[in-house]
Amino acid sequence: MNLLYQSTRSNTAPITASQAILKGLAEDGGLFVPESIPALKVSLEELSNMTYQQTAYEVMKLYFTDFTEEELKSCISKAYDEKFDTTEIAPLKEAGGFYYLELFHGSTIAFKDMALSILPHLLTTAAKKNQVTDEIVILTATSGDTGKAALAGFAEVPGTKIIVFYPKDGVSPIQEKQMVTQKGDNTYVVGIDGNFDDAQNGVKAMFNNKALADSLKAKGYVFSSANSINIGRLVPQIVYYVYAYASLLRKGVIAEGEKINVSVPTGNFGNILAAYFAKEMGVPLNKLVCASNENKVLFDFFDTGIYNRKREFILTSSPSMDILISSNLERLLYLAAGRDSEKTLALMNGLSKEGEYVITPEMKVNMDGITGGFATEAQTAETIKAVYEKTGYVLDTHTAVGASVYERYQEESSDNTKVIIASTASPYKFTRSVMEAIDPKYGSLGDFELLDELSRISGVNVPAAIEEIRSAKVLHDRVCKTEEMQKVVEGILN
Repeated sequence: MNLLYQSTRSNTAPITASQAILKGLAEDGGLFVPESIPALKVSLEELSNMTYQQTAYEVMKLYFTDFTEEELKSCISKAYDEKFDTTEIAPLKEAGGFYYLELFHGSTIAFKDMALSILPHLLTTAAKKNQVTDEIVILTATSGDTGKAALAGFAEVPGTKIIVFYPKDGVSPIQEKQMVTQKGDNTYVVGIDGNFDDAQNGVKAMFNNKALADSLKAKGYVFSSANSINIGRLVPQIVYYVYAYASLLRKGVIAEGEKINVSVPTGNFGNILAAYFAKEMGVPLNKLVCASNENKVLFDFFDTGIYNRKREFILTSSPSMDILISSNLERLLYLAAGRDSEKTLALMNGLSKEGEYVITPEMKVNMDGITGGFATEAQTAETIKAVYEKTGYVLDTHTAVGASVYERYQEESSDNTKVIIASTASPYKFTRSVMEAIDPKYGSLGDFELLDELSRISGVNVPAAIEEIRSAKVLHDRVCKTEEMQKVVEGILN
């Protein structure tokens, strides 16, 4: 039986998984949510003997029900191949009593690879299934990692173009270099004079502009999204939480059915929402800890039930989390409101018009399994230094936020449940912040000298994704004001 997808903002007729992947965003501006969250059909014991690819199929087949077995297995095998530098795809590393789920072994050394390696294949398969002949234009805003992972995934994919907007002064030097050196005749990268929320709002405005959609349609183009608002991004992320639990079971760290906690450094809320879906599917996850940096809008929300974006936007050493409007939270609101699209729409309108909304006490109770915490810049740096000095293991700045927040949660709650920390990026992506946290003396070294020094102290080779940009030529140098984003897109598409 087909699992259909409904918008969070209206009761319009539900659509298939392939149609939801193609659209990205619903026409009413809402996000697509499955009409029900399916339960796992195989036991955790069986999953513990499966490869990552086999686990991916067991999870994704429950959500993407209008894909044939052959189609889905083909997408999975093309995605999770030698692009990853380990056959495990998402290995677990124990350090200091925490289990770090390393999600950075793909081609751009960040967790976005886990979903963006498969999204192009899902999208082009979905286009064929729905007889779409228009060229698909992937329009994406990035706070640093999504951009490069999406560019790498869609580069030279026939029938697609990809346009990525990023905050010009809001990403790390390595993140920017990765994007602006991206090869591919169908790839376009544009810096904006603004922050990530400005970029995301500009992209959403284009998605919601019917006149723009009609004029593009007349020229043979159709918009889709590679952001985590696309259900084709969210579902592949569920897989690694299922796989991580099964890995702990296989290693004998836990017994079948034993509950574990998960701490997720969080910006746009997609990564921790995937853990929530895994829990709802039957994976024994207990507490989901939503870890924020100093842009702690999510911490305040889970603490008070009030979401308020009217605050200073702070640039931090964990830029992928420098977000004040966490788009994927809308899916959780919808579920916590008992799938009430009118209530969800009212809340999102409040955020858009007034800059805030307040959830009901019942909704807050329905979110009880998620708790928030935040780490200051100083606490993040202290965690990087402490973990390295105690264990020799080097955390990136985002993973350090997840570990720092969880340490304090553990102290305050006396909860000794085993924990997985989502390790969302390689330390090589944020080398300067990481190395200066370990020892301020590294501040005098150049960016690429720091890479070699990190390799020396960690015993981990410089990843291919970094080696290839050392001398790579800048191919993208467009910069625009936020109000010029649509004009830039129209120019690119003639």
